[in-house]
Amino acid sequence: MIDIKTHDGIAVMTLTHGKANALDIEFCEALAACFTELRKSDTKAVVITGQGRMFSAGVDLIRLSEGGIGYIRKFLPALHQLYDTVFYHPRPVIAAINGHAVAGGAVLAACADRRIMARDGGRIGITELQVGVPFPALAFEIVRFAVPPRYLAEFTLGAATYASDAALQRGWVDEVVEPDALMERALGAAQQLAALSPPAFAQTKIQIRQAVTERMTQSGAATDKAVSEIWTAPATLVFIRDYVARTLKKS
Repeated sequence: MIDIKTHDGIAVMTLTHGKANALDIEFCEALAACFTELRKSDTKAVVITGQGRMFSAGVDLIRLSEGGIGYIRKFLPALHQLYDTVFYHPRPVIAAINGHAVAGGAVLAACADRRIMARDGGRIGITELQVGVPFPALAFEIVRFAVPPRYLAEFTLGAATYASDAALQRGWVDEVVEPDALMERALGAAQQLAALSPPAFAQTKIQIRQAVTERMTQSGAATDKAVSEIWTAPATLVFIRDYVARTLKKS
């Protein structure tokens, strides 16, 4: 599922979960566990990337549609834990977006401190409303935190994906580089942030994310209750299955 190699104190985490790095319960738990273990290590920073033309396609909708309500009720907490663990990781996290980062995969990239995308390597965007599901509370707050406010409605309600240059122009990513320079640039960005005082960096990161923490404390539970009710509604499951039939299971 996950391959981790260390380069000069930087952990390079390559996602290798099937063809699409789709998020299912096991993958979410494995990723969260990796970040938890890295907290205990002397790793100075983390670079997270995918393989080929796929960073992550987001939630495994086939597994979701087949698993039904019981699976969804177990999956949503696992997804929350993944985002929480990555977003609040105390050390620098760089997303080296090698390919498509869609829906939950785009949110995963947004958890990072810096997002660097390979030019013309894939598309990025949050397509949840195309699938028929609202954003879990933390996922929405992470997107709100990461993107320019003027594009938040376009990204969430429009549910579109963007090629690299358009993503840079709209603030989905911080930088676009040629594909063969992606990892070198990501490692360079990681080393630059890792050179800062680790305690000062960690504390500043907490302060930068304070608005997310406060919103989650104030309304996260209520939002997730409403979101869970929609995700597990029979009509939503029909919508998801129709979407899977139209798109993911095309011959």
